[in-house]
Amino acid sequence: MFNRTRGLGFLVSIAFTIVGCDRPSETSVSDPGAAPSRTIAVIPKGTSHEFWKAVHAGAAKSGRDLGVEIIWQGPAREDDRDDQIKVVEQFITKGVDGIVIAPLDDTALIRPLKEAAEAGIPVAVIDSGVNWDGSVTFAATDNYEGGVRAAREMGRLLDGRGKVVVMRYVEGSASTTRREEGFIDTLRSDFPDVEILSDNAYGGATLEGCVSTAENLLDRFAEIDGVFAPCEPATVAFMRTLDQAGRKDATVVVGFDASESLVEGLRSGKVDALVVQSPFAMGERGVGLLIDSIEGRDVPARVDTGCVVVNLANMESPEAKTVLAPPIDEYLR
Repeated sequence: MFNRTRGLGFLVSIAFTIVGCDRPSETSVSDPGAAPSRTIAVIPKGTSHEFWKAVHAGAAKSGRDLGVEIIWQGPAREDDRDDQIKVVEQFITKGVDGIVIAPLDDTALIRPLKEAAEAGIPVAVIDSGVNWDGSVTFAATDNYEGGVRAAREMGRLLDGRGKVVVMRYVEGSASTTRREEGFIDTLRSDFPDVEILSDNAYGGATLEGCVSTAENLLDRFAEIDGVFAPCEPATVAFMRTLDQAGRKDATVVVGFDASESLVEGLRSGKVDALVVQSPFAMGERGVGLLIDSIEGRDVPARVDTGCVVVNLANMESPEAKTVLAPPIDEYLR
């Protein structure tokens, strides 16, 4: 649905740790030295995880560079579809000039996004897709390819044989579903001697839920050679649970995204590899493309913001450092 060049752009997202329960306050960012000419709403899946902070910082940079006001608001929990729908509806009522959104669900957000477009508010989708062809652009990681790369790294680390479990994220999340599919498909096609013991356990949107799922998987399977997690909280959960159970030395951990604790996990050997996205680029490119579209310039219908497989051997490379340490503090002070 995104295989055409059309107008607009998007904003982005920010990663995973523990989600709070309180309603986040609305945050506005613009160049303090100039009167903003437009107001762009950026709606993440959540507001607490490091991934989303990086998206916010990228959007703030673009807003500062382009002289537009960025209003950042999203649900407190990354599984609260109703709350994200309410945020969209509030911005429609407010009459913002454009919306950049990372949809929590590929179906539930269709109605409010259609209503935004019908109200003359262009919509740019980032991070995770939606089953609707009315957005002007979609900027995100090629999540299936990210899963493919994770599987190849797992196969390499296991020397092509072993037993693996997969912790899924939440049902309806298009981005993580594609990662899971890419990982599972590639292991089965390219590494026939790697057995997938479980691929139907969901961790959910909180670290607590992911820890519970990780503990259940470890209790269920006495012999696990590798684990795959499609997002930051699931990766942290496996890292901590395996370490506490004394089983890390026998188990390869391949995860997705990055945070301070996961980078330290790479250094200490508690995590073997991470597929790291560029949420800062999602935010920056998203806002920029949206403004381009509003001003009548053509923008690509699909933008791949890229991902990097990071392990202990390459984590000090320039490419890895760019995605591991985005300039969040510089733009969210």
